Amino acid sequence: MQALASRLHAALPQTQCTRCGYPDCAAYAQAMAQGEADINQCPPGGAEGVVRLAALTGRPARPLNPEHGPETPRTLAVIDEDWCIGCTLCLKACPTDAILGGNKQMHTVIEPWCTGCELCIPVCPVDCIRLENASGSLTGWAAWSSEQADTALQRYEGHRLRLQREEAENQAHLQAQADMKLKDLAAHSRLSDPTVLERKRALIEAALNQARAHRAGASDTPEE
Repeated sequence: MQALASRLHAALPQTQCTRCGYPDCAAYAQAMAQGEADINQCPPGGAEGVVRLAALTGRPARPLNPEHGPETPRTLAVIDEDWCIGCTLCLKACPTDAILGGNKQMHTVIEPWCTGCELCIPVCPVDCIRLENASGSLTGWAAWSSEQADTALQRYEGHRLRLQREEAENQAHLQAQADMKLKDLAAHSRLSDPTVLERKRALIEAALNQARAHRAGASDTPEE
């Protein structure tokens, strides 16, 4: 089952657009391998993509399911820098970290890394992002290459690792702050009753221990 999921994953365009109804290409491949998803749910792969998936699964090729969108030319996100307010929401939404910028600074799209996933469009609060046709009349795999798919996958894996690292760093920072306050609870609390302070200390220690156990369990869980 896992071997089939890996082959199906390798046959997908890796735009990570979620139009298939799954959070990323890997999840869609896994669902297909388990028989939970059909092979015609990937608009970026187009008709040729369905044929590739049909060959791997032994299922008959069929037209794209219109519920997931039509096969269209490849698009490129372009930011109107005059209207960008530097909110960073598009940076967080981009699955390949193809948007460069910082908080309250102008953002711009790095063209070779953009997959045209469109995920940056709905999160922009000032509608300063538009999509441009990047492949003319070419659609599906005719508008995309295996090399571009490989780059997109590498970028996406790096994106996920970055988010995991930032989350771990944030949790470690919060843990350090909580430990510091716990060591001198009386100085960081308006409570003065020793009994109440001790009860509060016990509750905080229990919450911290639970958080540590949760993080330890998450770090021990193998990635799919």
